[in-house]
Formats: sequence, structure tokens, C-alpha cells
Amino acid sequence: MSVLGRILVFTGLVTCLAASSLAAGDERPVVVDSGIKPEKPAVGTIPTLWIAGDSTAKNTDGMRGWGQDLGHFFDPKKITVVNNAIAARSSRTFFTEGRWQRILEAIKPGDWVIIQFGLNDGGKPDAGSKFRASLKGVGEETQDVTKPDGTVETVHTFGWYMKNYALTARAKGANVILCSPIPHKKFDSSGKFVRDWEDLSAWVASCAEEENAYYVDLCELISRGYDKLTPPEIVAFFADKGTNTSEAGSLFNARALVTGLQTLKGNPLGAYLVPATPAK
Repeated sequence: MSVLGRILVFTGLVTCLAASSLAAGDERPVVVDSGIKPEKPAVGTIPTLWIAGDSTAKNTDGMRGWGQDLGHFFDPKKITVVNNAIAARSSRTFFTEGRWQRILEAIKPGDWVIIQFGLNDGGKPDAGSKFRASLKGVGEETQDVTKPDGTVETVHTFGWYMKNYALTARAKGANVILCSPIPHKKFDSSGKFVRDWEDLSAWVASCAEEENAYYVDLCELISRGYDKLTPPEIVAFFADKGTNTSEAGSLFNARALVTGLQTLKGNPLGAYLVPATPAK
């Protein structure tokens, strides 16, 4: 190989290593869903309840999200629950990867959409977050980020993506519910459970109000449940260091969400719920 050729190879290697080093700071994985069978919407005239979210709504490998248990609480003859959440996505990447567009194209008037993001929206919007962090807040600020392939992406705020989801879904005739994220497994020095997501929950509530969507503070509802439990009982609800839930945790969170849905003005989803809360 010529000297020039060796220089080009070396330069390319250094570039790849540098990119890998930047991305290595974020331990959160990027999940490929090519092997995940897509869920289908309702057939006929009954509505579909769509779920858009991250790993806390849908997960695998010994972990489970609340969206995988939400269907237990709804009558399948009246409504079809379709969980299109995918692990490791943020409000930004669920949008840029075209996942929201696919839901939008399938939505019909009278459908429902539950949207929950935030877990993967933190960090810098570049390689440091594996190009998935959104900007903080709910405003109209933007930042251009250059991707490894040379393309430039205009990154918006967390609130911009959430409001876009609500706006476009309502334009298709759907009813929209925005949710705050589930809480992490956190305790203070005395062993008392500690709440989190205060700022982000407020952003979600603001987006819901601005876009005339429903809001469920799932973080607070779950936290209230944790307040009644011992630390070992809470620990049993998690399948990793403190973010993703076990089967017991996902069912607990799904129950909390249903409680929140029942408190929405007019209880609009009440007619679709099963008469009694199932054990599993």
C-alpha cells in the first residue's frame, strides 16, 4: 500500500475510534428492533390504543415495560392495545427514525395514543448521547448537529417533539395522553424512596396543556405507591440497576397508569376497561 493509502486508512481508523470514544460515555444501549414482530392495529371499527415510548413501556431479556401489561386491563372486544414502544429511544429518535410517522399513518379517528419519553433525552445532542438527546425545555430553540455520515440534523427541545406528537395525532382525530416517565429506583441515606423527574414531568404537563391533550403524571402515581412499600419490595420491581422493571414492576406500573386514566376528566377510557382488575 502506498504511503498516502496508509495515511488515509490511519486517518479513518482514528476518526472511528474517536467517535466510538465519544459514544462510549453513554452506557445506554442502542437497540435494533429488526427481529421484533410489529403489533397490528384494530380490525374493523373498534378503536386502537397506541403506545409510543421507550424501554420502560416495552422491553425484553428479562425486563418488561408497563405497555406489555396494559392490555390486561382493557376489553379486546372494545379496543385494541398496540405497543410500538422500543428500548433506547428518546422523543427525538422516535421521531427521526420514522417510528412516529408509521403510527401516524395508521391512526384513524377515535383512536387513542399514549406517549411517554424522557428516559433517553438527557445529555448532549451529539455523539455523547449517541445522537439521541433532545434540548432541554419546551421552547422553540434548536441546535444543528453533524452526524458521522456528514448529514446535519436540527435538534429541537424535548417539548417540541412531545407537542408535535400531540398536534399531529389530534389532527388525525386521535385522543392524546402524555405521560411523565416512570421513577428510577432511588433511596436516600435513611432508605426512603426518592422521587425524580420533577423538571421533565412539568415539561410534559405543559405540553399537554398547550396541545389540549390529556396528562397523566405516571411518575407521581407510581411514587405514591412506592411510598407505601419497603425498600426490598421496591427493589423487586426492577430488573437492572434501577431503570427498567421486572414483570412484577411492569404490572405495578400498568395498574398505576390505569388509575391515572380513570381520573381523567369524564373517565373517557372507562368504557373500554374490563369490569374487574385482573391479578395478571
